[in-house]
Amino acid sequence: MALLPYGLARPLLFGLDPEAAHDRTIDMLARGAGTPLQWAWCNGRVSDPLELAGLRLPNRVGLAAGLDKNARAIDGLGAMGFGFVEVGTVTPLAQPGNPRPRMFRLPAAEALINRMGFNNDGLDAFVRNVQNSRFHSASRLPGKGERMILGLNIGKNAATPIERATDDYLTCLAGVYPWADYVTVNISSPNTRNLRDLQSDAALDALLAALKGRQAELAQQHARRVPLFLKIAPDLDETQVQAIADALRRHGIEGVIATNTTLSRDAVQGLPHAQEAGGLSGAPVREASNRVIRQLRAALGPGFPIIGVGGILSGADALAKIEAGADAVQIYTGLIYKGPALVDEAARALRQHPRQA
Repeated sequence: MALLPYGLARPLLFGLDPEAAHDRTIDMLARGAGTPLQWAWCNGRVSDPLELAGLRLPNRVGLAAGLDKNARAIDGLGAMGFGFVEVGTVTPLAQPGNPRPRMFRLPAAEALINRMGFNNDGLDAFVRNVQNSRFHSASRLPGKGERMILGLNIGKNAATPIERATDDYLTCLAGVYPWADYVTVNISSPNTRNLRDLQSDAALDALLAALKGRQAELAQQHARRVPLFLKIAPDLDETQVQAIADALRRHGIEGVIATNTTLSRDAVQGLPHAQEAGGLSGAPVREASNRVIRQLRAALGPGFPIIGVGGILSGADALAKIEAGADAVQIYTGLIYKGPALVDEAARALRQHPRQA
């Protein structure tokens, strides 16, 4: 358990602008990794191994992309007890993202709205940071217990026309491939213009075909196959989910992450900041995420890897994702509201749950 209760730190962090609090937290995690300060947030990792898409996860609780966009704090995050950590989204070129303010707390709903816009330092800086971590796939450092799995999340630059988005994804895939345990293709952020258009049938087919072709080339070049996961939105109807599931099967994509943030404001009407533009995360997206997971499982059948994310603020919430059909889960907004103890709580709840046949 953490030595410094998050309940004491949270009022200080919530007294800051949300993005300033985020930046300070990442700074602390980056600077404190490997020092005595790390014990302030360190949790022992719950052992609950899972074979997923050819990977062995030490447990079924991961960190969702978005918290550490530049891969600066992988080692610090790894100390929190996650079975896997996903960093990014990275784009080929550095970009500032959308104008500030662009992140808003809705504490009454245990939610966030963000319109960050893939702000990041670019692919070269991202890869350097990954290389400097203890957990990248090429490190294979000996140690006690099982190695935490590292996912790298890729996207497109805002200035790249949507017709050329595939070029950006292929560039990022080649850049991160040697260091990733898996690569997530993010086509579902609502904060990059037209990005979600890539979830439509023809555009998705073209993108996935190109990615699988490049994956095959890279697998031969590096003598190992890195699985590809697709991250999708919660704002999809059943017909759209079925079409995406068909495309995943058709192209041999190794897994799916459901879901990203939502554009819906139904659950937060009347709250301060509720009408800010951007993606809503946290408790209000929980049921939409679970609905998409159930539809994916029905469409994909047993055995296809699904990672559930959206609205996990307790062990019970994590368990609901598994019961909906997910194999593993990721958290982000819950970490902001509940702190590192949520990782342990969720992992213990899942360990007690019998595996699906």
